[in-house]
Formats: sequence, structure tokens, C-alpha cells
Amino acid sequence: MSWGVFGTEAAERINWARLREERKRRLLEKIKQAGFGGFLAFYEENIRYITGTRGAPWTRDKPGLRYALITNDGKVTLYEQGDNWYHTKRNSPWLDKVKYSYAIWIKGASGPASQYQAEKFARDIKKELEEHGVADLPLGVDFIDFNMLRAFEKVGINVVDGLSVIHEARAVKTQDEIEAEKVAASIADAIHYEATKILRPGIPENKVMAHLYEYAYSIPNVDNVVTIIVSSGPHTWPNYRNFTDRIIEYGDLVLIDVVIAWNGYHTCVYRTYSVGRQPSQEQKDYYQLALNWLYDAIKAVRPGVTTKDIASKFPPASEVWGYKEEEEAAANLWGHGLGLSHYDLPLISRIVSLDFPYEIKENMVLALETQHGKLFEWGVRIEQMLRVTSSGVEILNKFPADEIITVS
Repeated sequence: MSWGVFGTEAAERINWARLREERKRRLLEKIKQAGFGGFLAFYEENIRYITGTRGAPWTRDKPGLRYALITNDGKVTLYEQGDNWYHTKRNSPWLDKVKYSYAIWIKGASGPASQYQAEKFARDIKKELEEHGVADLPLGVDFIDFNMLRAFEKVGINVVDGLSVIHEARAVKTQDEIEAEKVAASIADAIHYEATKILRPGIPENKVMAHLYEYAYSIPNVDNVVTIIVSSGPHTWPNYRNFTDRIIEYGDLVLIDVVIAWNGYHTCVYRTYSVGRQPSQEQKDYYQLALNWLYDAIKAVRPGVTTKDIASKFPPASEVWGYKEEEEAAANLWGHGLGLSHYDLPLISRIVSLDFPYEIKENMVLALETQHGKLFEWGVRIEQMLRVTSSGVEILNKFPADEIITVS
């Protein structure tokens, strides 16, 4: 990353207009290959991919408050919640059409009222499809509920599962998306550095979390802190993946995961800290083992290999921890894509990758992570963000990962 984070007259830096157009071009290619007349997005990451707009935080976990339609001629219609559409129309002049949504059926209405509203929604979508001459073609969607399904059937729209189509479009990043991920990775590193300033015996997990949330949101264009996990002492194995009011004690190991989004582009970066003193030799040995698992997997990543090739580098959960099934170690030794979602393609896990391999492509951005520990005593966890290059990987994080970080 050689540029600053704001565009200037003298340096192009991230070209947001180009980013939006290239994302739309990739999705249209996939839509046409699938034979869809259009794609209707309800999830925030897919709406953002299509429209280049950002929903308010309170809309993100309620699919249907806002939604976006793209037809196979490349025209985009964004539906905003209520009169928010006035702001969006003013702020996003690249959009072809902005309207208010028919979202009442997911906001507390039930029974006949909900069905009535869903039918208004479906009739409006049908009208848009007819205007673009694609009403007789399948409509891909990323979310469905019973009221929507019945309403689509009533107005004669053939809805089909479109998640795999938009996931494929989002999997490989453009030049500008990669630069955005690099900025996001540098911010995650800065948040970890900030953690070294406040970790100390006597501070509770939730106070560490709150401080890092505040720090993250103080950075321009960090528009979503998905989570900052702070697990200490017995919470580190199994990794509790949360935070409590537990007081961090002298000598505790602490796991911190930073999952934030900068201009929509997500991070996922774990580091392990020892508070007040150097870790024991046994803790160092466990960490080295987890580090070896991680870098064995990283060395396997390059275009043309599959998720099976990478997941095979992780030891079976039955051998390491005596688990009966890999699902019990679901997020212990694995990898996932990053982008406008915390979880883009590819998924790398012994649970599915060994039997259902998926090809790795250049310019995918992903995170690989490993962990190990002793039950209710202590645990270690490491994670690196990667970009797939033409011959291997570029590690995006600069914050050290080669050993447990001692803070005192």
C-alpha cells in the first residue's frame, strides 16, 4: 500500500467510481451466465456490492428494510427504508433509480397485514422487471421468507437461489478492492498496537473491548466494528470468542480478534498476548505448533490449488483434541474470504473442503487462522490476512505474529 486513504487532485489512489463499475461488471457477467433476468439483494454486503451505498447500522441485521435490484441490462434500483431515499438519491448520483421500500412485513406486521405488504413489494418488483423486459426470466435472490415466496408466486415471478452467483462475483477482488483491504489490514494492526498500551492485570475484558471499539471508530471511514473479541485466561481455551467482565489476571494469556470494516472492507486478525510476564515454555511450544500449522497452510496457497490442498495442511481435530467430528473444532483451524463481508469465498475447512474442493484464484483476499490450548487453562490463536498473488501470497498484516506478545 503506497497511497494515503483520501483521494486528492495529485494522486488517484483508490478510484471509488472504478471500483463500483468493476464490481457491477463482474456481477453482471455472473448473472448472465446463470441465465437470470436480474438479481435482488437483501443482505447489506450484497446491496453495497451492487449499489455502492451503505445502510445504517440498525438496518444491517434486518434483510428487507432496504434492498437493491439489478437487471441484466446493468440498471440498478435501490429501495431505501422510508424517506431515507432522499438522502441516498442526493448522495449517490451514480444510481439509476432510488425508491422507498415496501418493508412493513418485516417490521412487526403479521398475518394478513404482512401478506398485503409483501404483495405490494412483489408487484413493484414485477413492474421493474417488465420495464426492463426480463419478467419472464428467473430472478436470483439472496434471501427469502414465506410471505415473499407466496407474493412472488402470486405475481408470477420465478425466484431462484442467487447466493452462489453473487458470492462468485465477490470472491475475486479488483485492484481498488485490494487496496481497500490493505488499508483495513493496517487499521487492524493499529488496533492491536493500541491493545498493547492498555492490557494490564486488573482490567476487565469488556473494558479492553470498549476502549478498542472507541479507538476503531475514531479512525476515518471505519464504518462497522463487527466484533473485537477479548478472551482471557480460561476463556482462551476453548476460545470463548466473546467478552465478559472477567478481570484479566497477572500472567494470563489474552486472545484479541479485530473484525472491523473500512469503507465496507473487512478484516479478521487474531493475536495472542501474555499479560505481565513472559509466557511459559509450554505455552511457547503450543504457540509454535499453531504457528507451524498456520504457515504450512499459507505456503500451500497459490492460484490453481484448491481449498482441499490448504485444509489438508491442518491436522484432524480427532488427532489434536480427541474430538469426534470436525464440527466440534469448526473455527479452530480454518480460513475464510474477506471483502464486503466478514465471510466471503473461499471457505477452507476440513469439514467441507476435503470432499468439496474449491479453486483458489489470483486476487482473492482471505484469512487463515489456527489455535491450540489446554482446557480451561490457557490457549493461543493466530491469524493472518492474505492476498493471493500470481505465484503465492502477500501477507497484509505487519503486526508481529511469530511469537506470543508480552505486554507489561
